[in-house]
Amino acid sequence: MKDLRTNFLDHVKKNLGGKPLPLRIIFWDGHEYAFSEQVLVTMRLHSARHVTNLLMGNAIDVLGEGYVEGSIGLDGRYQDILAVAEALNRAFPAKKPKTGFLRRALHSKSRDAEAIHYHYDVSNAFYQLWLDRNMVYSCAYFKTGTEDIDTAQAQKLDHICRKLHLQPDEKLLDIGCGWGGLLVWAAKHYAIQGVGITLSQEQFAYARERVEREGLTDRIEIRLQDYRDIPERDFFDKVSSVGMFEHVGRAKLGEYFQVIHRVLKEGGWVMNHGITASQQDDELGHHSGSDFMDKYVFPDGEIPHLWRVVREMAGQDLEVLDVENLRPHYAQTLIHWVQRLEARKAEAIAMIGDKRYRIWAIYMAGCAYAFWHNWSALHQILAVKQSREELTPRPWERRYQYQENAFQLAEPDWGNI
Repeated sequence: MKDLRTNFLDHVKKNLGGKPLPLRIIFWDGHEYAFSEQVLVTMRLHSARHVTNLLMGNAIDVLGEGYVEGSIGLDGRYQDILAVAEALNRAFPAKKPKTGFLRRALHSKSRDAEAIHYHYDVSNAFYQLWLDRNMVYSCAYFKTGTEDIDTAQAQKLDHICRKLHLQPDEKLLDIGCGWGGLLVWAAKHYAIQGVGITLSQEQFAYARERVEREGLTDRIEIRLQDYRDIPERDFFDKVSSVGMFEHVGRAKLGEYFQVIHRVLKEGGWVMNHGITASQQDDELGHHSGSDFMDKYVFPDGEIPHLWRVVREMAGQDLEVLDVENLRPHYAQTLIHWVQRLEARKAEAIAMIGDKRYRIWAIYMAGCAYAFWHNWSALHQILAVKQSREELTPRPWERRYQYQENAFQLAEPDWGNI
């Protein structure tokens, strides 16, 4: 009978389809095997259990967990490591559970607060090491792809404001306001009145201090609040939600958009910016790397497909006006973040430790790879609260998003009809 190591190697070679794999494996007993003359990645398996786990499937999750826990060593560029991991995942594909478990119960207010605390309350100083000067932890917006992260994030903030056609003294609600970057930008450049909510204690403290420092306390209020507890009704002119609804859960999307409908004035606009799934039939939300992400990065996070988001919005009388896919923008954003984190590696490890550093580095590099290879997407969806029969105000075209003074209200001319 073949031993475990030989069985593993034969299985990989059989499923490579003749394609070279630039990988060298050093096994727990010192035995080495290179799948190609050109080696870009060296993997050190410190235990036989990893081979057993790989043979059972979900290679990306197995490798990710082993790397984070320090029981698998990986040497090479992140992009090469991830390409090798993808090839091994094809050899040992993800095994989806036969039946999904009820995720609705996961998204109670208390559990959502715990999940947000885990990811966002690492420390503000850690995020400051590698985020842009505005502390924006969501997809940037590139016009050429050559911009630095500060420029690209400023472009993103302004792109959102222009999409929402913000006007002086309009009331803007930012759900999941982070460290306050969008609200401060909108108040300074568009003179809005804003309310931001977050479940993160660290973000709440930072955003409030920032608002005071910028002299905007008369225009911006920051709350430590669950979106389900927003008391206003028919109050806000515009709503933004940027990088937040991934924490809501598919089963809760209807309730989430119901809250947005409730707080918006009739004819008010909402811009929902969030990660979406690339496969519309992924009902369980289980794919390569999802076990790793759920355990180490975003507990209880769920990524819906675009069709589901649009359906749930329509169910709450939120009529979609515009959809933009920013998938390449998020890949480029994550590349910037990884590079900036790597440049401050010693400081980051001193703050959060080796293990958590490895989590953040491999998670962001993996997400960049995922966006570039269409495992995930990022959509901005602009909608208007349309509860009445008559046409709610909206522009004739999109040109206003890119050119000054291009907004023209759509008002049908009935003539003699």
